[in-house]
Amino acid sequence: MRKKPKILKILTVLYFVIAFFEVVSEYFAHQPTICILKPVLPFCLILMYFLESDKKSSVFVIALILSSVTNLLFIPNTPTCLFYGILVFTVHRILVVYLILVSQKVKDYIPIIIATAPFLLIFFYLFSETLEIPENSVYILIFQNLLISLFAGIALSSYVMNDNKQNSILLISALLFVMLQFVVFIEKYFLVNEFEELFRPLAMTLNSLAFFSFYKYIITAEKSTDNNGFS
Repeated sequence: MRKKPKILKILTVLYFVIAFFEVVSEYFAHQPTICILKPVLPFCLILMYFLESDKKSSVFVIALILSSVTNLLFIPNTPTCLFYGILVFTVHRILVVYLILVSQKVKDYIPIIIATAPFLLIFFYLFSETLEIPENSVYILIFQNLLISLFAGIALSSYVMNDNKQNSILLISALLFVMLQFVVFIEKYFLVNEFEELFRPLAMTLNSLAFFSFYKYIITAEKSTDNNGFS
């Protein structure tokens, strides 16, 4: 039992070391390193989660595996891989929203609707101003915008209604995911093949921080006395 915290610290350091080298690899567009490191990050979180969690949510583990698959599909940067990457990531995002709804035990949806509205306006304005979206991705991206807006709305309303550690971590995670969605959307559809040396490392940085903070949120939620746990 005493070894657990030590191993967890080592894995945490390892996670950020891998993330750092992945960001550097993205900057220099070194594909072999990207192909190796990018899918590894979510599996590092899975190991950390199994070490730290007493409840072992299968939904969270599946969400992380889908994240790894998405990372692989985004590497080639081709229209087909991009489409399937968005599809897999949509399933991942559905699972993430489900986990949040279960852990937050939402009873009043009015604050969530109010908090979600600004994010919807921003994302759909950006969507309406973009002309380079393939026809087969339009409805998936609309659904993606709904999901990320709902994610952010739940996080913001929960934080405003009850400013505790769990909700603070959730808000940090949500804001990182919102910024990640902005960056990826702008890179893939708005400024295609422009400023890749800036967008890709930035997206990877946000991705690493967002998933780590969400992992911390799940652990905190599971340990909360007000939470009955996940399935």
